[in-house]
Amino acid sequence: MLTTGQIAQDLSATLIGSAAVTIERLDALDAADERALSFIRSEKFFAAWSKGRAGAAFIAGKLIKGGEVPAELAFDQSTRALLVVPEPDLALTSVAEKMAPPRRALAPGVHASAVVHPLAKIDPSATVGPLCTVGEGSSVGAGSVLLSHVSVGANVTIGSGCVLHPHAAVYDGCVLGANVTLHASVTIGADGFGYRPGERGLVKLPHHGNVVLGDSVEIGANSCIDRARFGSTVIGEGTKIDNLVQIGHNGRIGKHCVICGCTGLAGSVTVGDGVQIGGGVGIGDNLTIGRGAKIAGRASVMNDVADGVTVAGYPAMPGKDYLRILGAMKKAAGLS
Repeated sequence: MLTTGQIAQDLSATLIGSAAVTIERLDALDAADERALSFIRSEKFFAAWSKGRAGAAFIAGKLIKGGEVPAELAFDQSTRALLVVPEPDLALTSVAEKMAPPRRALAPGVHASAVVHPLAKIDPSATVGPLCTVGEGSSVGAGSVLLSHVSVGANVTIGSGCVLHPHAAVYDGCVLGANVTLHASVTIGADGFGYRPGERGLVKLPHHGNVVLGDSVEIGANSCIDRARFGSTVIGEGTKIDNLVQIGHNGRIGKHCVICGCTGLAGSVTVGDGVQIGGGVGIGDNLTIGRGAKIAGRASVMNDVADGVTVAGYPAMPGKDYLRILGAMKKAAGLS
């Protein structure tokens, strides 16, 4: 538990109201009670705060003009509190990290039901959980954890501090850097989707490459990263991938990218560092997405995207153009 006074001190927030409000959990404004902390990022949340019971809330500094609390936010300052910060979302995340329960400690070693090849190397501080398999020539680094039902093929390298959740699968020859997290049922290194017409139907193209994940990569549940036809499919350091994402063979994703759920990248797509890709995006094969580009949710990318450009729509185009087209369509339909 934390008090509003402690939170204000830790985050250098301006406290309006009581410093003695006890915070036990985080919650949305419409569901929060007297011991919950929430947030106000825009004026549309004012009514929920004034009508609600939340003990405290972070509020964006831009909403407190001249240091005065807007009349719509009037509250009993003896029992509640507002914490003024530049970014409520970031502040809430910081408190969430402090309040998170400690990760369940697992004893190092190999569970009796796991199957580990005699030529595999498991660091003494690593944990291989129930019903996991580790193939010939593979290695699991210091402090890494394979929770249960994890399948690791032959000649796989898993760095230190990794966590592989239940039913994650890492195919032969793939490489995971340090502190990689694979959530449930992630598949790393399945064959790429490649066929050519033959006399008797489609002929499968062989894929002899692998997948290389950089340090601190996190991949959400049920996502798939295909192995390269030759060479490596690469996910750069610090990149975070949401649930249900597909990355095709020979993709090269830069460092510190964000790829949201239900996005699909076809084969041989190159993504620069720091790119942000919204949910449900489709990107065609052999395209290049420049450094720092942003792709709005549900966009269909059919052409290269330059560095720093934001695109949206179907087909994807610069965001300003997309909004102008939408405005023209609404005007033509008499909706504006």
